[in-house]
Amino acid sequence: MTFKPARLLLALLAVAAIPAYAQNLAVVNGKAIPSSRADAVVKQVVAQGQQPDSPQLREAVKKDLIVREVMMQEALKAGFEKDATVKSQMENAHQTIVINALVRDYMTKNPIKDADIKAEYDRYKAQAGDKEYHVRHILVGTDAEAKAVIAKLKGGAKFEELAKTSKDTGTAANGGDLDWASPNSFPKVFSDAFVGLQKGAVTETAVQTPNGFHIIKLDDTRPAKIPAMEEVKGQIEEALAQKKLQAYQEAMLKKATVK
Repeated sequence: MTFKPARLLLALLAVAAIPAYAQNLAVVNGKAIPSSRADAVVKQVVAQGQQPDSPQLREAVKKDLIVREVMMQEALKAGFEKDATVKSQMENAHQTIVINALVRDYMTKNPIKDADIKAEYDRYKAQAGDKEYHVRHILVGTDAEAKAVIAKLKGGAKFEELAKTSKDTGTAANGGDLDWASPNSFPKVFSDAFVGLQKGAVTETAVQTPNGFHIIKLDDTRPAKIPAMEEVKGQIEEALAQKKLQAYQEAMLKKATVK
């Protein structure tokens, strides 16, 4: 059996058209939705751990993209794309997408190394020290008020009771309790005052900070609970990445001409 020329031409056209149709997820009012768009959405959903790739997921994505296309066409008919507010939002979104691509490329070419993470972890451990301190304080506005509080304490008044009058309303009701913390969690002048105290002792003089005058009591000490590096590796990597990006931004800003 042989094909007639007309039938042969139709067959060839049909075969040639197969790849084109395969590239489209659907055609809505003559507008094609490429399959690659659905693939990208599915990839993102799977990467975020929301659910695995499946026929059900792909069908849901297909329906969503068709609905979006229908609504987009309707919005274009209504002229929303020309609205000033919408145009501004589109420009901002476009800028964000392009900047994110630049950031991803920069971080791919300048990754945070394990050695950097280890060095930052070691620095954190050194700063944290080997002790944590359970501290209380009473905050007042003047040195004279502080001296009056210290005099009352020496006279037998309970620290926790006097703390109820503290200007630090966040801790006043709890007897001035600042909970367990390492010295580097406080201003240096504040931590220097309590690291030398004996358990249960109170500072002889008030410690001044920008917030006012502090009378400090040391309740107790304990060995520092420093998490293993693997527990905080992700947080350290993220913090170092932010520092790296900030330095990159500042370097570009210095090169820019800003008037």
